[in-house]
Amino acid sequence: MRVIIVGAGIIGTAHAWMAVERGHEVIHLDRELDARGATVRNFGLVWVSGRSAPELDIALRSRVLWEQIGAQVPEVGFRANGSITLLRTEAEVAVAEEVVARDDAQRRGFTLLRRFEVAEKNPALQGNYLAGLHSASDAAVESRQAMPAMRSRLEKSGRYTFVPGVEVRGITGTSVRDDTGTVHTGDCVVLCPGATHRGLLREVFGELPVRRVRLQMMQTAPLGPSLTTSIADGDSLRYYPGFAGPALEELRRTEPQRPTAAANGMQLLCVQRLHGGLTIGDTHEYVEPFTFDVDEDPYGHLVEVTEGLLGRPLPRIQRRWAGVYSQCTEPDRIVCRESIGDGVWAVTGPGGRGMTLGPAIAEESAGLMGW
Repeated sequence: MRVIIVGAGIIGTAHAWMAVERGHEVIHLDRELDARGATVRNFGLVWVSGRSAPELDIALRSRVLWEQIGAQVPEVGFRANGSITLLRTEAEVAVAEEVVARDDAQRRGFTLLRRFEVAEKNPALQGNYLAGLHSASDAAVESRQAMPAMRSRLEKSGRYTFVPGVEVRGITGTSVRDDTGTVHTGDCVVLCPGATHRGLLREVFGELPVRRVRLQMMQTAPLGPSLTTSIADGDSLRYYPGFAGPALEELRRTEPQRPTAAANGMQLLCVQRLHGGLTIGDTHEYVEPFTFDVDEDPYGHLVEVTEGLLGRPLPRIQRRWAGVYSQCTEPDRIVCRESIGDGVWAVTGPGGRGMTLGPAIAEESAGLMGW
């Protein structure tokens, strides 16, 4: 089978990986010379801990697939470093106690650590907190390296061709025409447009149940000490559906978010890159039109919270950026996967979960598409 994939972000690249792994030929097209969207503007987190109950199986499966990909492609930077959500109040500790007592706590890798146990597991954490919720199931990859590294490995198969810098203008049957006039013919077409909901996607598939979400993030110079885990703060308990329950409702009632965090839909996530710098974020904006500039107040909040947890000043901020990702608006769907006929599909809208779930979403697609 010859598969034509449009879009070279994590969703498109994961579909290319699954097709080649199954012995098929892949022609992979993208309008950019390399991925520039949400795929590279994220933490590189494989985030199992906070997933909702319906998402847990696919998140764990994706964690397995990422580990397999990382073993084959070391440049992806996969590491099973886990995470610690640092708890600063008794109400946050109560949420952690509640989730650790649930039936799925072992699958999520949860352990509630006392303060000295947190410092033993991650000695760089010398700031103000009471305890930490450790998840051994969480992992990380290098988001800026992963896509080029995976493509390089695919090219060695002899069954993969990457065609960057072209925009697909039309789909006829299972062939696509790009803006150079070249027609790429295959047996299956998979459109993975990321947050580009207009243009070709809307022309071919009509209005899909997706929206766009904007975020702000930043990256520091190398920290010096090693963060042995990714870290999060108590606002991540409020954000991720896996922590829902009576204790969370009590937390929301008695301890509202700080004004800047509440106004910008914020949580703290922090991952140390292999070069030593920290990727820190993030915000969430849901109503378009989005502003074209970045707001400094959320960055100030993130710096303050991170320094408070580390117990030391952050290194110099080297980069700041905004990004936009695609989110399916139907609550019972993990991804928007649609077909208009034999062999023509669209896959988008994982909603900030693309890096976590990408390989498993593509594996599901492979079954549905007869690969």
